Amino acid sequence: MSRFVISLQKALILSVVIVLLSGTGQGLHSGIGGDANGEGDVSLSGCTCHSGQPDNSVTIILDGVPYHYESEHVYELRIQLVGGPEIDTTSQTGGFAMTISSGTLGPGAGSEGLVQNWNDDPARLTHTDSGSNTADRTWVVSWTSPTEGSGAVTFWLVGNAVNGDLAPSDLDRWNRLTTTVDEGSDDGRVRTVFSGNGDIEPPAPTEGHVDIHLMGAELLAHWLGLLGFVSVFLVIIFCGFFLRYGFSRHYEGRSNLLRLRIKHLRRGDQT
Repeated sequence: MSRFVISLQKALILSVVIVLLSGTGQGLHSGIGGDANGEGDVSLSGCTCHSGQPDNSVTIILDGVPYHYESEHVYELRIQLVGGPEIDTTSQTGGFAMTISSGTLGPGAGSEGLVQNWNDDPARLTHTDSGSNTADRTWVVSWTSPTEGSGAVTFWLVGNAVNGDLAPSDLDRWNRLTTTVDEGSDDGRVRTVFSGNGDIEPPAPTEGHVDIHLMGAELLAHWLGLLGFVSVFLVIIFCGFFLRYGFSRHYEGRSNLLRLRIKHLRRGDQT
């Protein structure tokens, strides 16, 4: 009887360990969504298994959001996390969970295999195992807007920047973002929505010079301005020579017409 009790206790402990490890794996690299943390939808409650509170040192950027959406149109959005632990390309770097109130979500261009629908739910999207190991914590997703008359659509997004040690802890940092897109006429303009302190450092330049062939309109304007300056300078020189020699009585190269004109002026009223 005692052997049976001991075996039952071991089985219960083993079951708990398996469940915890399973939840941890989902939170780390294989995607997360829904009520995986037991505290409501992860997109709203956040990655509380890593840290209890959001951290504004992590900036979530959602780029390509339209000001208004047209029905049943595909929009490509770009998610990026800036800040948090240093990126280790040899291990997991971070992930996200996204939920929308209407429409469908899927991978965008270049993100096939990096993002997936959580439990095959078209309204929920998260990273894959490969998607947790990106070089810049960036994912491209596509959103297909709902049918006409659906009204405003809300996006809930949480992003988690981790240190890659495969152990959820306060060393990891996460933040969340919520935004709304109204239905209406889409003029093609898009906006960038972000959540965080906005303390984003631009990447250091890889080269110390700029190829003049890449300067575009700025270089063209420079040369046009220089050409205009040279043109004015040449006109001034031409006018100076014309005034100096064109009406000079002592210039041997003047035309016969100019000679006749000067001779007529010297004669005055004589006929």
